[in-house]
Amino acid sequence: MLKLVKYLKPYAALILIAVMLLGIQVVCDLSLPNYMSDIVNQGIQQGGIVNAVPQAIRQSEMNKLTLFMNANEKKEVLADYTLLDRSALSTDAYGRAVSQYPALAKEAVYQLNSIDNAENNRLNSVLGKAFVAVSLVDKLAAQAESGPMSLGGTTIPKGTDLYGLLQKLPASQLEPMRAQINQKIGVMTDSAITQSAVLSVKTEYQAIGMDTDKIQSGTITRTGLWMLLFALLSAACTVLVEMIGARVSAGFSMDLRRQVFTKVESFSSREFDRFSTSSLITRTTNDVTQIQTVVFMVIRMMIYAPLIGVGGAVMALQKSTSMSWMIAVAVIILVGIILTLFSFCLPKFELVQKLTDKLNLVTRESLSGMLVIRAFNTQKFEEKRFDGVNSDITKTNLFVNRAMATLMPALTLIMNGMSLLIVWVGGHQIAQSDMQVGDMMAFMQYAMQIFSAFIMISVLFIMLPRASVSARRIAEVIDTDLSVKDPERPEAFAASQKGTVEFKNVHFRYHGAERDALSDISFTALPGQTTAIIGSAGSGKTTLVNLIPRFYDVTEGKVLVDGIDVRKVSQHALRERIGYVPQKSSLFQGTVESNLKYADEHASGDTLQKAAEISQSMEFLASKPKGFETEIAQGGKNVSGGQRQRLSIARALVKKPEILIFDDSFSALDFKTDSLVRKALNSETGDSTVILIAQRISSIMGADQILVLEEGRIAGIGRHDELMETCETYREIALSQLSKEELA
Repeated sequence: MLKLVKYLKPYAALILIAVMLLGIQVVCDLSLPNYMSDIVNQGIQQGGIVNAVPQAIRQSEMNKLTLFMNANEKKEVLADYTLLDRSALSTDAYGRAVSQYPALAKEAVYQLNSIDNAENNRLNSVLGKAFVAVSLVDKLAAQAESGPMSLGGTTIPKGTDLYGLLQKLPASQLEPMRAQINQKIGVMTDSAITQSAVLSVKTEYQAIGMDTDKIQSGTITRTGLWMLLFALLSAACTVLVEMIGARVSAGFSMDLRRQVFTKVESFSSREFDRFSTSSLITRTTNDVTQIQTVVFMVIRMMIYAPLIGVGGAVMALQKSTSMSWMIAVAVIILVGIILTLFSFCLPKFELVQKLTDKLNLVTRESLSGMLVIRAFNTQKFEEKRFDGVNSDITKTNLFVNRAMATLMPALTLIMNGMSLLIVWVGGHQIAQSDMQVGDMMAFMQYAMQIFSAFIMISVLFIMLPRASVSARRIAEVIDTDLSVKDPERPEAFAASQKGTVEFKNVHFRYHGAERDALSDISFTALPGQTTAIIGSAGSGKTTLVNLIPRFYDVTEGKVLVDGIDVRKVSQHALRERIGYVPQKSSLFQGTVESNLKYADEHASGDTLQKAAEISQSMEFLASKPKGFETEIAQGGKNVSGGQRQRLSIARALVKKPEILIFDDSFSALDFKTDSLVRKALNSETGDSTVILIAQRISSIMGADQILVLEEGRIAGIGRHDELMETCETYREIALSQLSKEELA
């Protein structure tokens, strides 16, 4: 997979933007449980009061609170509040203050000054403990009304005013009482202290005459709006990342397909022998699609999942460290399940791709040979062959899918089990005032986020192995070392030379073969002459002409065109001089004109007309209503074999090449058409070097030079009459086709 990462370079900017958007989304998603916790804790349970620092407090209540503060704490608290007293305010200011704090009409009120967050946190700790202490003393005062009691070693008589007593006591007696109260407060957590103090603050607000319902609704509304804003921002980031992921993955797959196709275009016949056509098709389609899907998922999840997982763990620990073990246990179980599944499924992923290749091969072969299958009534045999491959891939896919099908139920079970455990443990902690309800809910949400992150990663790990197999198969094609390459400094053909082809002691052996397909081939084909090649099947005729345009490179010796070794010029420059008509005629979907212009897109109508006349194609084109605009189906399936051959010959002639190669290109023509085509070729291609492979003696009898091949060697070379006398192989072939009188 890493070999293909370099093709993502054009999309680096988009990927960077996606990473930034995912970072924003993670921040938003991690903030939502916190806001939910604030709504439950502060908005609902605490009546909208955020902490133990009241906005306003009566002077009498402040006097009680300062009893449980040391001198520095008392000084700091009083410095952060301003005393609103009727005598110290103007009439207007007093009126406004009374409308805000109705209790001011009866007694002075302290109003909080503008302070920063750090100072607010310090006050929250001091006032929180003081409010809890006052609450405890209120409970003791209720006990004192029913009888004497002991506080800090001092006996308090029945009906005593505790606050009045505490204010009058000397520091030496007051300190043990404070210590006893602080001991009871010390077992409470900071959040529990704040939550307990907030109830006292709410009571104080009600005593002052403030609208506590408005405070509560304001807090819930404000927190809810922030929550909505972060949710909308997260959704927007999700949509944008999805769009970027789709753009990058689609563009990346397009580039990969282009790279594979471009590479395949540069393959020599040796590389095509290595990769089957069905395999190349599978790699260009199915394998690229696998990678496209994974690239999209990686952009969407690979960055988001670790960030949300780590962030969720940090936030969960802030809510409760004592329950973190539950997340660890769930993650360990999850990882164990995933690793177990992967150990079974990983080997199957590569097998699926290989079976897909095989299925494509069988399907393509059966469809292309359907007429032969029907002619020999072998439909049942082909069905069994197809069913065999189809069953293999189905069984493999079923094994993988069944194994993976157990993953989601297992994950759901673990997730629900963890939720129940959190509620059970969290309920006990709430009952013991060690945790607030909102914090437990937020912890559960963070646990789900952590778990979801691992699920995302597990999904990626499911897809990555199969994609890595596909990536390796694609890289195999792209990184294939070509056997036919252009030289670093190619030579150029001289303008004055006209297509002389010379073989010098040429040997050729197919890759992996035990013996040479061609041995010690030497001859020269001159411009204006026809060199014919004949021999039995498998004698190396097609292999020989394939060496001229460098479909293969020689193993030993040289192939020269105009005196230059074909390996020393660029393939483009070499093939520009060659018109090639293959043994199997191939036409492309389009029109007759588009097929002929495949040789020269700028060819004029007269050129096309001339080429069609020479190849005897006008014979059937004249009967077509659209003429050169006649539609050609894929592979030329809507024209006969002879018509395909004639159009292939015309296509080569449109190029007006210096070298014309006909690889058994008249085999589908009747004798009359064969004769007319050869006659026209002789008169119209007088300056070209013509190399002709043929099976019919009648097609080559008039050639200037005939090569007779036998088991990869030249058995004879010369004109027809010479070979009839000197070459036994040629004579046997000739007499098997024609009588002595016809040969004479």
